[in-house]
Amino acid sequence: MTQTTATYDVCAVGNAIVDVLSPCDDAFLIAQSLTPGSMQLVDETQSAALYDAMAAGVEASGGSAGNTVAGVGSFGGRAAYVGKVAPDTLGGVFTHDIRASGVHFDTPVLKDGAGTGRCLINVTPDGQRTMCTFLGAANQLGVEDIDADLIGSSAIVYLEGYLFDPAPARAAFEAAAAAAHKAGRKVAITLSDTFVVARWRAELLEFIAQSADIVLANEGELAALFETEDFDAAATKLAAMVKIAAVTRGAEGSVIISGDQRVAVAAYPVAKVQDTTGAGDQYAAGFLLGVARGLTLEQSGKLGSLAASEVIAHWGPRPMVKLADLAAENGLTLKA
Repeated sequence: MTQTTATYDVCAVGNAIVDVLSPCDDAFLIAQSLTPGSMQLVDETQSAALYDAMAAGVEASGGSAGNTVAGVGSFGGRAAYVGKVAPDTLGGVFTHDIRASGVHFDTPVLKDGAGTGRCLINVTPDGQRTMCTFLGAANQLGVEDIDADLIGSSAIVYLEGYLFDPAPARAAFEAAAAAAHKAGRKVAITLSDTFVVARWRAELLEFIAQSADIVLANEGELAALFETEDFDAAATKLAAMVKIAAVTRGAEGSVIISGDQRVAVAAYPVAKVQDTTGAGDQYAAGFLLGVARGLTLEQSGKLGSLAASEVIAHWGPRPMVKLADLAAENGLTLKA
């Protein structure tokens, strides 16, 4: 089976989360004992208390990999998603939103368990986000939820690093990677967060070495993975482990390495950064779609940068304009 026969460009496996975004000041973060810019896990009680304290905001389907496939759909790509929600109000919101993005989603709901996951995101005036996540049903994903036929019919299966925490989900990762490789497909993983890397560094390195073809990371995650602030040294180590390594560097753009090839891609200018939530997720959307369609590393990186620039210019983690139109306006075309 070759990539040209793929039903889907990207099938993502991730935490199905509904985001709650609210503006705040530094004093609020201090009062709530939150570390600015961090992502921490909270239980249902903590989540409810913080939700009550937060300012009025926006509720939108999120989850890192969910945001990515929504971006793929916005580009006109063919995307599928595997993630767990509960049969509750937020679960209905998530399901509606992701399907409305043109994404195939039919993972069985969690019966008789925790509620749908939610991420409470407080955004300071500089656009930095501080996240508190109650995973709920999201981290109950297991091997039984991996449809080998779905994975096998996708050019790239994209695994969300946040889902590396629960052991059943990690087993699901292994199953998805095995199904992808059996069908001759590519396996991509995003490192997601420096805290994820710190918790599971050895296990992540092992998974990357054995199962990943493509790794996406930001500078901080890359540094945490190899325990060095030497960017070039860390990037070289990562590139030696996988076919393609793409590392985002914020306003400095991104660096993509494949074998002896190293491509630097500039960030697209943004008039004002409103909210960085979803920037890495949308970069992944453009980049992975480009790779799935056989574009060059530079073209793929430009699609990623363009999607990231769109999402940081407004509130929320998903595109507000059709990325396919934005790509055309910027002279970036996707092969069918």
